[in-house]
Amino acid sequence: MRTASSKSFLLLLVSISLSFSIFSNVLATTHGEFLTCISLHSSTSIPIYTPQSVNYSSILQSTISLLRFNSSTTPKPFLILTPLEESHVQTAVICSRKHGIQIKVRSGGHDYEGLSYTSDVPFIIIDLFNLRDINVDTKGKSAWVQSGATTGELYYNIAKKSNTLAFPAAICTTVGIGGHISGGGYGSMLRKYGTAGDNVIDARIVDVHGRILNRKSMGEGLFWAIRGGGGGSFGIVLSWKLRLVSVPPTVTVFSVGKTLAEGATSLVHKWQDIAHKLPQELLIFLTLRVVNATTKDEKTVRATFRSLFLGDAKKLKIVMKQTFPELGLESKDSIEMSWIQSVLFLDNIPTNSSIDILGSRPQAKAYYKGKSDYVKEPISQTGLELIWERLINDGQTAMAFMPYGGRMSQISESETPFPHRNGNLFKILYVSSWNEKQVSTSDKYINQLRKMYRFMTPYVSKSPREAYVNYRDLDIGETSKNGTASYSQAKVWGTKYFKGNFDRLVAVKSKIDPDNFFRNEQSIPSIAYVLKI
Repeated sequence: MRTASSKSFLLLLVSISLSFSIFSNVLATTHGEFLTCISLHSSTSIPIYTPQSVNYSSILQSTISLLRFNSSTTPKPFLILTPLEESHVQTAVICSRKHGIQIKVRSGGHDYEGLSYTSDVPFIIIDLFNLRDINVDTKGKSAWVQSGATTGELYYNIAKKSNTLAFPAAICTTVGIGGHISGGGYGSMLRKYGTAGDNVIDARIVDVHGRILNRKSMGEGLFWAIRGGGGGSFGIVLSWKLRLVSVPPTVTVFSVGKTLAEGATSLVHKWQDIAHKLPQELLIFLTLRVVNATTKDEKTVRATFRSLFLGDAKKLKIVMKQTFPELGLESKDSIEMSWIQSVLFLDNIPTNSSIDILGSRPQAKAYYKGKSDYVKEPISQTGLELIWERLINDGQTAMAFMPYGGRMSQISESETPFPHRNGNLFKILYVSSWNEKQVSTSDKYINQLRKMYRFMTPYVSKSPREAYVNYRDLDIGETSKNGTASYSQAKVWGTKYFKGNFDRLVAVKSKIDPDNFFRNEQSIPSIAYVLKI
């Protein structure tokens, strides 16, 4: 004889089963209607992959660089669309909106929280990797580049036509252009030429109505928003017109590493004082990692100073002697090369490699989580020593310091949504990584990173504690299910990413996408949508 509780449990199971069955049927119907819509609206065939397709897994995994979002439990899209032409993107937007289907747009895969290819509701991916055309105009010193291209492909195409033109974007050459510029985008020439977003002069975007708009037709408000307001909020940018910048035929690079025993603490302390004051042509950034000390079972911190100087080694020697003699830079440390070779050097690619590698370089894949900070006052030597102690205890956390100053101090923080300008000495990127054998204990390393972030509170920016939107971090504010956060919830992380520009971004969003169709867990909210719900 069944008890009342067992009967209730059985009824619950039946109810869940029926609900799941109804949901599955509704989903299947929606999928069918969506595919019918696609076929009716597109005059040419759009490549579409379902979980049953032979190439589904390889397409999905191709540009996922963060392996923690590539597990069997990671939510998967029920469809992947890989547009071959602009009209395919228009069709995908029109049909997705018509049938209430959530879309994720991917242009690279360097996505610290996987927001461009995961979701907590049923979704599809519009993957732009086929839209990667690049057209360089050397006379006009400009280039049109589609969002699916990588920074490496852009650099390669520029270098094939000119050895004195370049573009100030990411150091990593497998970053997708679409996402990179959408968040502002910085690189080794930010002190000379600002961010990637600062050097955009036009764009083509598919809006919520499926229209393709350029700078003139989209208006200056939307054009302002897409150059640093973060991807996934305003539409799908198809391509960007970029202002190319001048570089000398010969540039100089160096990489010098020092451990604590070799005076790293005093060198890092001095670097904080001078790195943001150096000539705009010189950028010296540093990475901090835990390495083995000379004694077998001991650990130490190694500070590696890496540099790009837009000039020859003779000029660099003079500047370094005047500004940072303590580093002890020797002639053998400085290597003269072309700008495109420096791209290889800074991305840890052998400089004797053919630049053709930039046109076909696969994504590097690893297990890691990142966080970011901005520093406005130098950290004392005592503070640095405490940081070294924390790094050594953690073992898995690394830090990278990127200096500001130069051009970054001259551009108003409201010029684009990217607000981290004057007053910042440097940006910090924290990364905690682990290997495949450590996946079962990955929470340990993520928690260590979070503890390190909390530990750094006294040393970094305040009110707000700023963060870089291209290093998405779901820890820094409350997020609601798939982009349905309230204005007050979104303002917590929105102010960290955009400071006073957040409300202007909300105003643009509310005007051009009032129903909040383009959304993710940290997308800009629409006031019209928030009020409606």
